[in-house]
Amino acid sequence: MQSIDVKVQKALDCPCVADLKTGPCGNGFIDAFSCFLRSTEVEKGSDCVQPFIALQNCIKENPAAFSKEILEEEEKDEEAEKSNLKVRAPAWSRESKPKL
Repeated sequence: MQSIDVKVQKALDCPCVADLKTGPCGNGFIDAFSCFLRSTEVEKGSDCVQPFIALQNCIKENPAAFSKEILEEEEKDEEAEKSNLKVRAPAWSRESKPKL
């Protein structure tokens, strides 16, 4: 059985993610993707929120570096937030937060 580090490296070596690794958000992509692959949480990746937020912010700051399809997905997410649809957040994100 392969170690998780070998599996992560194989996944990162895939030509399908080459552009993401070498673009302006390459380090953020590698951090978030690696974290997700290494995650052992019941809700896989729930311990990787911060790296994915950083990646999302980088993508928003560098729109010219990403395909139209990726940016359209982002717009659809924003449209969904404005609609009357209700999406239930994962349990880990519903922890009580201190009121400011």
